[in-house]
Amino acid sequence: VQLQASGGGLVQSGGSLRLSCAASGLIFSQYDMGWFRQAPGKDREFIAVISWSGTGTDYADSVKGRFTISRDNAKRTVYLQMNNLKPEDAAVYYCAADRQVLTSRKSRLPDDYDYWGQGTQVTVSS
Repeated sequence: VQLQASGGGLVQSGGSLRLSCAASGLIFSQYDMGWFRQAPGKDREFIAVISWSGTGTDYADSVKGRFTISRDNAKRTVYLQMNNLKPEDAAVYYCAADRQVLTSRKSRLPDDYDYWGQGTQVTVSS
């Protein structure tokens, strides 16, 4: 199983980035997909999750209204559109996959996830 995150970079405060996470080696449509981030010296933080069907989402309060998670099961890819970025959004962003059968829990807990990508760095200048 491989989750390949991309799209990070340096952006000015107020700017936008779109992260992508391409999955291989798993049946993508059987997994809820989440995005987490980790800043230096801090714990890994839940950002957003989307159900395996794409019909349900959940967001951390810190990003609600600014970030949008979406997925394309045909392309086996999950996206995170990040708008109005702030310096406190700077972190390494990780995608993760949580296998769900006949249901979707849209978990916020890192330990619930089965597979993780390698992370992509997002830097926001003020």
